[in-house]
Amino acid sequence: MSEELTPETPEATEAEPVKQRKNGLYPGISDELAESMKSGWADTTLHGLEPIAQAEHTAARRAALSARFPGERLVVPAGNLKTRSNDTEYAFRPSTEYAYLTGDRTQDGVLVLEPTGAGHDATVYLLPRSDRANGEFWLDGQGELWVGRRSSLGEAEQLLGIPAKDVRELPAALTEATGPVRNVRGHDAGIEAALTDKVTAERDEELRVFLSEARVVKDAFEIAELKKACDATARGFEDVVKVLDKAEATSERFIEGTFFLRARVDGNDIGYGSICAAGAHATTLHWVRNDGAVRAGDLLLLDAGVETDELYTADVTRTLPINGSFTPLQRKIYDAVYEAQEAGIAAVKPGAAFRDFHDAAQRVLAEKLVEWGLLGDLSVEKVLELGLQRRWTLHGTGHMLGMDVHDCAAARTESYVDGILEPGVCLTVEPGLYFQADDLTVPEEYRGIGVRIEDDILVTEDGNRNLSDTLPRRSDEVEAWMARLKG
Repeated sequence: MSEELTPETPEATEAEPVKQRKNGLYPGISDELAESMKSGWADTTLHGLEPIAQAEHTAARRAALSARFPGERLVVPAGNLKTRSNDTEYAFRPSTEYAYLTGDRTQDGVLVLEPTGAGHDATVYLLPRSDRANGEFWLDGQGELWVGRRSSLGEAEQLLGIPAKDVRELPAALTEATGPVRNVRGHDAGIEAALTDKVTAERDEELRVFLSEARVVKDAFEIAELKKACDATARGFEDVVKVLDKAEATSERFIEGTFFLRARVDGNDIGYGSICAAGAHATTLHWVRNDGAVRAGDLLLLDAGVETDELYTADVTRTLPINGSFTPLQRKIYDAVYEAQEAGIAAVKPGAAFRDFHDAAQRVLAEKLVEWGLLGDLSVEKVLELGLQRRWTLHGTGHMLGMDVHDCAAARTESYVDGILEPGVCLTVEPGLYFQADDLTVPEEYRGIGVRIEDDILVTEDGNRNLSDTLPRRSDEVEAWMARLKG
């Protein structure tokens, strides 16, 4: 990784001073070099840009937000870079609320809705092109010669369909602003400092809750993105099956890296840390260390999702026999989970309670556990009443899905888990059974087996649609699919 040139010079402080980097190899720059860097550059302004694909949808989302909070200034930041170590940063991902309302994915942006008599005027505040007069474009670590070209404010206006201004002017303007203000907290400390005496935690939370609930029902653009994410994820799972022999020679990391390659080629990134859990690791719900052995005869629980360039993620799980064939006991447990998932998916339909799919899947799992003699002589009804099946099922059977893998998380309980399904809702159905390696209450042969099957289900007008049905689910279909991919 190259080292920035960051000396302080008169030229570098004409506008915003360029940060000095300690221990740089160049102690300074000559007047001649500074002058040379100011000129001789071609005009790279882009003209005639078309609006981004979701511009109409983001405009409708902003209109709904405006209608909910008339007469109030609304501030929605994208967030800033976060340091990973010393002078290196994590890859930037904007706040979901900001991306949902603008379609923009750049750091430091802020959407502001200013109240007017007729509603609100929206402005997106962004970093403009790097300053060439003060040398920022080549001296600063975030200058364009270091990290790449930014859109000009005019270009951003064309792309986003929103008037754009310089974000560096915003904190001062917010400090002077009057009237009621709401801000989405937790993303931009500078914006929060400017608003510290103008907002309350309760009012800001109302804004966050509204934006979370606004995403419960997906529009056409979002549904298409989720389908795109699921299709790319299916290709990633195929990639993994094709290299399981290499994973056996190395570790779960080979699986993780294989899926990550697909996510970066077909999308923006992974939507969450991939769970590549082989053997007994499959009984750890969020196993993301991915450093264990991959052995023939064991199961691989792969829970992973591609995030599209527009930041919508899939969330899919398949449990695969590493050598391509289930043992009789593995198949028995897998088929029980499959039956539970079938019951859960069947319960997803408009007018149903959100909880119905969870209850349907849990009932099947409880029935299987009783049938296998793991709960003594208790009835299925008593097991469900006491929640005893949870020792081996552990988690809820699904959650909302969208821009966040656990989307709409700030929504009110009555709008989410106590809500009613309607067309456009997208959720996961993901029952599982997990028998821990040290669980002395089950037969020894069960211990260390974990199975989860997860698909992304869209509520439609007449039922549901499985967006991730490209991947097989039934045990015999899984074996045939793996055999075909392995050639």
